[in-house]
Amino acid sequence: MPTSSNPRKATPRSRMTAAERREQLITTARGLFAERGFDGATVEMVAARAEVSKPVVYEHFGGKEGLYAVVVDREVTHLLAMMRSALTSGTSRTLLEQAALTLLDYIEVQPDGFRILVRDSPIGTRGVSFQSIIGDTASRVEGILVDQFKKRGLDANTAPMYAQMLVGMVGTTGQWWMATDGKPAKEVVAAHVVNMAWNGLSGLEEDPRLVTGD
Repeated sequence: MPTSSNPRKATPRSRMTAAERREQLITTARGLFAERGFDGATVEMVAARAEVSKPVVYEHFGGKEGLYAVVVDREVTHLLAMMRSALTSGTSRTLLEQAALTLLDYIEVQPDGFRILVRDSPIGTRGVSFQSIIGDTASRVEGILVDQFKKRGLDANTAPMYAQMLVGMVGTTGQWWMATDGKPAKEVVAAHVVNMAWNGLSGLEEDPRLVTGD
């Protein structure tokens, strides 16, 4: 009895919309920038990994600099949203604990994003750097420090400087913690950061002077 064979025709892949292609390129570039940094990644690599031609990348972003700026901007937006949500009202110690834990949370969940943010941004690119994030977070801490300084009879004009020191310390420690593969636990790291910062703040001198060089 004759049988008819009707092999299935290959179903062509659906064509990506412009928005979908853009998202694919951003995701692909994010991985490459985390692996190789800005200088090590190329448009050719992005195109090859995304299985598109180089002109497609240029069409969407104008070049590597434009693509890098979008990737960084997204990471900044994500981290700042986490920081702003976590930094609620409270004592200065509570705020410091919240900032430390939130940054460590971000590193734990988005290690590639953090690697991108802590690299030096290429000269001439738009967008913001990790230092900009530190500055934004420090501005949230600053107001509470001003109140604490006034209560203790300290110069409130120096509060912005101390805010930068405190938040910068958390950021630098976060880079170290990422290199240790998350050991010790983030709660332990945060507790030690707060211990050093808080006990240091509690013993501030009213008019600090350098001992050396006199």
